[in-house]
Amino acid sequence: MGNRRRKTPTRAVLLSAGQGRRLLPLTANRPKCLIRIGDRSVLEWQLDALLEADTREIVVVSGYRSDLVEALVARRYARRGVRVEFNPFFDITDNLASCWIARAAMDGDFLLLNGDIIFETAVLRRVLDSTAAPITLAVNIKDEYDDDDMKVKVTRGVVRRVSKTLAPQQTSGESIGMLYFRDSGVALFRAAVDSAIRHPPSLNLWYLSIIDALAADGIVRACPVTGLGWAELDFPSDLEIARATFGGSLLHQPG
Repeated sequence: MGNRRRKTPTRAVLLSAGQGRRLLPLTANRPKCLIRIGDRSVLEWQLDALLEADTREIVVVSGYRSDLVEALVARRYARRGVRVEFNPFFDITDNLASCWIARAAMDGDFLLLNGDIIFETAVLRRVLDSTAAPITLAVNIKDEYDDDDMKVKVTRGVVRRVSKTLAPQQTSGESIGMLYFRDSGVALFRAAVDSAIRHPPSLNLWYLSIIDALAADGIVRACPVTGLGWAELDFPSDLEIARATFGGSLLHQPG
């Protein structure tokens, strides 16, 4: 039987290896995670929120212009349990490979975040306080979904499918790129990533393809975050929305 409990994960993994070509020329000389929103970069927004939630170890998987990511972490976070792992295959693989690079950190409950999302701490608290499940997926519900949205099918709170190609009648919401792995979900995900990466075609997969496969066993629960402040940064229009929402600090607002 599910129960609610506040159990802050020991670790978090941030997948921040991509350049973000759809945001050129802003990302010509810096990775997408270092685009500034308000008074800090996307990566700083994420790290500050995670540290405020008492996350003790954070692994940032870098790739494009890793030198800039490493410099930021050394300057602001080196003594706060944050380290960088470089994915040398960032330009020829998708983010499943970045998960494999960070697999050693997948030991005990942990959060997994896409490196191109910005969120208010209420989103993080909602996920941390969610009903205990092996895997929890933060889900946003809206009126319409486009081809680039990572859509999810949810039945009575359980995620059944995760795919960009879900038909409208199958779509219940979209993944925002934040997951919480607990108990058996940790080993299941790590083993699935390790198995998939051994097959060359898998190098071009998103890690959410693993979640889609695991969802068939009913171990992935949806955590609705609709109405809370968050943004995914894929296109120039996304930056306008993010800057309008996060122009001021939200880190210390009550949830």
